[in-house]
Amino acid sequence: MGIPKFDSAEDEIKKFLNHIALICISEEFQSLKSELEEIYLRANVENFRLTAFQDALYAFLTQEEGEHIGKDESC
Repeated sequence: MGIPKFDSAEDEIKKFLNHIALICISEEFQSLKSELEEIYLRANVENFRLTAFQDALYAFLTQEEGEHIGKDESC
């Protein structure tokens, strides 16, 4: 038996999923998702709720990624 890895792939996946869960329950995320749902419904987008969820989540994740990149560049 080897030494347990504390930063295993499973641990990283759990951290990422917890992060996504926190995003999804935030007021900002819910507000953006609702706004996108209304827009997509009026535009007759197929699966407008799912598309709004995906787009809102993508927006939050890319925003955070951009913030991390900006911090790295300023160091």
